Amino acid sequence: MRFTPEEIASEGLKPEEYTEIINRLGREPNKAELGMFGVMWSEHCCYKNSRPLLKQFPTTGDRILVGPGENAGVVDLGDGLQLAFKIESHNHPSAVEPFQGAATGVGGILRDIFTMGARPIALLNSLRFGSLEDARTRRLFSGVVSGISHYGNCVGVPTVGGEVYFDSAYSGNPLVNVMALGLMETPEIVKSGASGIGNPVLYVGSTTGRDGMGGASFASAELSEESEKDRPAVQVGDPFLEKSLIEACLEAFKTGAVVAAQDMGAAGITCSTAEMAAKGGVGIELDLDLIPVRESGMVPYEYLLSESQERMLFVAHKGREQELIDIFQRWGLHAVVAGTVIAEPIVRILFQGEIAAEIPASALAENTPLYHRELLTEAPEYAARAAEWTIARLPDCQPNGIKIAGKFHTWDDILLNLLDTPTIASKRWIYRQYDHQVQNNTIVFPGGADAAIMRLRPVNSPLQKDRQTGVAATVDCNPRYVYIDPYEGAKAVVAEAARNLSCVGAEPIAVTDNLNFGSPEKPIGYWQLAEACRGLAEACQELGTPVTGGNVSLYNETLDANGVPQPIYPTPVVGMVGLIPDLAHTCGQGWQAEGDLIYLLGRDAGLTLGCSEYLATICGLVAGKPPQVDFELERRVQAACRYGIRQGWIRSAHDRAEGGIAIALAEACISGQLGADVQLQLNHREDELLFGEVAGSILVSVSPAEQASWENYLQQNLANDWQKIGVVRNNQSLRVSTHDNRTLIEASIEVMSDRFYQAIERRLNY
Repeated sequence: MRFTPEEIASEGLKPEEYTEIINRLGREPNKAELGMFGVMWSEHCCYKNSRPLLKQFPTTGDRILVGPGENAGVVDLGDGLQLAFKIESHNHPSAVEPFQGAATGVGGILRDIFTMGARPIALLNSLRFGSLEDARTRRLFSGVVSGISHYGNCVGVPTVGGEVYFDSAYSGNPLVNVMALGLMETPEIVKSGASGIGNPVLYVGSTTGRDGMGGASFASAELSEESEKDRPAVQVGDPFLEKSLIEACLEAFKTGAVVAAQDMGAAGITCSTAEMAAKGGVGIELDLDLIPVRESGMVPYEYLLSESQERMLFVAHKGREQELIDIFQRWGLHAVVAGTVIAEPIVRILFQGEIAAEIPASALAENTPLYHRELLTEAPEYAARAAEWTIARLPDCQPNGIKIAGKFHTWDDILLNLLDTPTIASKRWIYRQYDHQVQNNTIVFPGGADAAIMRLRPVNSPLQKDRQTGVAATVDCNPRYVYIDPYEGAKAVVAEAARNLSCVGAEPIAVTDNLNFGSPEKPIGYWQLAEACRGLAEACQELGTPVTGGNVSLYNETLDANGVPQPIYPTPVVGMVGLIPDLAHTCGQGWQAEGDLIYLLGRDAGLTLGCSEYLATICGLVAGKPPQVDFELERRVQAACRYGIRQGWIRSAHDRAEGGIAIALAEACISGQLGADVQLQLNHREDELLFGEVAGSILVSVSPAEQASWENYLQQNLANDWQKIGVVRNNQSLRVSTHDNRTLIEASIEVMSDRFYQAIERRLNY
């Protein structure tokens, strides 16, 4: 049958792609086949615009066991411990149906982890929303947080960390990125490539319905008012069923009867059959009449494109299928032999005794379209104009403050204003809804440190010896940096993620990334994507953190009132994991004891207000150049922090990030409920000194008893790139002064805490 241009476009395909489909098949596709190509050739599944750029990422290393291409990456932590981890997005579904969109995002990333044979041990999330002053944003925000907490809490996996930014750039298109970690529990890592001609193909888990129809194509198109009609493209999850699926799968994998396994995520049956066949160089024949369903009258198109949740596809060793079926039935789950591995490398779908679809597996999953787009030779006008901004354009500082738009702000006022900014403020309202203690392996609660820390073995394990191994994880991205300068901004994302791990004493090991961008078909959108990938690749190479996989989410755009697509800020979220050899030597961000000495690692030479939170929130400007990363300095500062923690010298550590040194000091005071008396050398404008941002800088506190050892180490390893700036006090206030003892900031912990902890609640009217 011949399809109209409108029918082709409705599947997310371009006219030239439809022509290529005809060439591949040697005939016109039928409706089911067209749908299969539509989802598998979507950006969400085949990365047709981003794949050439992803090839520059470093993907190998001494600890890398599984890199890109499988359901999740796996790294070797030593002592027989292997960690699987991955990050995925569920942006468009969450914009349309925030609760289920976010909930099923959690379910999907968990399946990526346990499909490898790993037991999920932790979740993190990276979220972006518009302004909380907007009623729709508040609804989306509340719905997403509820969805994440519902699924994670019910399935019994702790949500231990994350990050949240609020900016009008995300008003119509929120971002919901979820990262999961799992500890390998099976003797062998379970892969997804089918093998063994004649081996049975098993469908296991929940039933198939019409929910989630065309979700992959939906995720690869701009959002508009019409998107509300795409609610069927949003899946509906059942976390209690997923808990049973986790246990059944891990039990099944341990039998050795499973040859390969694949989650039915984006594109459902289509994706799982095509990818398993293509990776194994074989074919799969599947009979839809054998698939358990929960709705009547379904046709092949609906079976193949459904993204109903909590489903898996297995290839089993022939003769052992009943052994697996019995396991799933004990857990109250469906398990049926629905197909066979065949020699011919095709995906053949049967329905009511006839062939409903027959497509070469490689055409769906490997030899997919690839677009090499032309890259701008220079920065677009908006970025070039922003880069021209200099601090000289700001009003001069006055004694103890600055006058902006006719209003005088003291430095105390600005500090409290920044602490009250939702992007900087405590995310307590969010993480209090998450069960972050389930499984009893969470070492630091959310908000207590720069990265999440998880115990990797029980206290009484025979492998325990005299220490406990831990893993740290973080998700990071400052999208304003990336918007103004995608290359430098992306480098800063990786550096900050590694820095946050170093602040808890963890050695950064590997990365999973989630690239959230606008349309790559527009010159600016592709420039942002290409430059960010270049920066990520360079930073991962410099810091020795290979990329094990991730997710690409493009077309994050919303039509404005005039029908013009407005893209989000480019947001390449980096999820990074690190190894903590001994959990006895780690620390949080809050001061620990009166009298501890406060040090600042790094240097102020690169300090800038460009792209800063101060410039955006206080001055209403998004301009200037973001901080530049000096990798040689970054490596030395992070190594010094890790070494100091492992020696027991450092008692707290906190990255100097958004809001500058003033915010870092305030957060350390609030977290530890202790004050500080700090003196800074006035070698910059006062606002730049207090609120300027810089890469490669960490705030630490050290016991006076360790001062000599610590400073001797710093002199040998950091030369002049450190300074002692103050002392921890039990006076319930933060005082920041100049070396000539002129007070710049004096704020009580009580007032700072109120602004910091109540900022989001106040906006939600709680």
